[in-house]
Amino acid sequence: MNKTEALLSHIREVYGAGLIPLHRPVFNDREKSYLEECVDSSFVSSVGPLVGEFEKKMAQFTKAGHTIAVVNGTAALHLSFRVLGVEAGNEVITQALGFVATSNALTYLRAKPVFLDVDKDSLGMSPTALREWLESNVEMQNGKPVNRLTGARIGACAPIHTFGLPCRITEIVNVCNRYSIPVVEDAAESLGSYVGGVHTGLIGTIGTFSFNGNKLITTGGGGMVVTNDESLAARVRHLSTTAKIPHEYEFAHDEIGYNYRMPNINAALGCAQMEKVELMLAIKKEVADGYAALFDKYEIKSVKSREGTTANNWLNAIILDTAEDKNSLLQRSNQDEILMRPIWRLLSTLTMFEGAARDSLSNSSWLADRVVNVPSSVPDSEIYRLPNEHS
Repeated sequence: MNKTEALLSHIREVYGAGLIPLHRPVFNDREKSYLEECVDSSFVSSVGPLVGEFEKKMAQFTKAGHTIAVVNGTAALHLSFRVLGVEAGNEVITQALGFVATSNALTYLRAKPVFLDVDKDSLGMSPTALREWLESNVEMQNGKPVNRLTGARIGACAPIHTFGLPCRITEIVNVCNRYSIPVVEDAAESLGSYVGGVHTGLIGTIGTFSFNGNKLITTGGGGMVVTNDESLAARVRHLSTTAKIPHEYEFAHDEIGYNYRMPNINAALGCAQMEKVELMLAIKKEVADGYAALFDKYEIKSVKSREGTTANNWLNAIILDTAEDKNSLLQRSNQDEILMRPIWRLLSTLTMFEGAARDSLSNSSWLADRVVNVPSSVPDSEIYRLPNEHS
């Protein structure tokens, strides 16, 4: 049996017949119970108690000092850049190999992305590429990092924990600290991932998560800002609630804010999902271990968590030998209703970012030609292990 046939056969053994999605949510009576509780209370918008309960559960799980639930991961990124002072004309260092939301969010503030290369083993920003770019392009002026070629201030750095694989975030933060550059950790995909004993999102200045329908846990649509900085957290919370001044009944706002707070009905899903997150992580590790055994047997290259880190195994990724091999596998698997997906197109190739500054992006281009994600959901046969009824 060749590699492709072995891979497709393994996926069928794990997930069964019919259409196999890349990653799907898992719901049972637990979610239904929370949703009924929410509907019966009539608090379905952003003032209900389940929003605070969801934030509390996230804080307990991640050990974050402060958690603020918002409508999606992009809103979380937008608020994070805003409270760190990113403004029009600034440059924000990020990855070309990543989902478009990170760069979209910084452009909402009329800042410009600078795309730097990633490491092949983590798919995340390379601290070496970051250090080299900063040394070649940035100087300190009045205590602020400024691009000597464009005159633009460097407003932030936004690395991504791609597919839940922790990037070299500690090294990135250390490099950025030398230039007084705050770090926004895009941890959208990495709930349950750690560097040492520290959860992703809590090593940089501020972190963001996504709870879109394809993530480890979902609130339908939703996101979270996490930080250990009390003043930043207060600022995020204020801006996310349309900058409304707290009052028993008056409506007064002291600046331009955003209607970004998570609705109570979405938080209801989040509360139920958080009650089974540990078991979901355990099951997904079993799925990943099964893939790893297959990959070793058939010499299929894959992306693994690095020593000293723990990945949540959100999406398992393989690396093909050539772009032609990648395209062939994608065509074959999707014809067989096994929904494999390529990694994203490099953001530097998209029309709206074609003129953005970048380095060579050699690793990013190499990976974009070869990486494929394979189905990584919790299998139907394992759902019985998850907590069900909520009381």
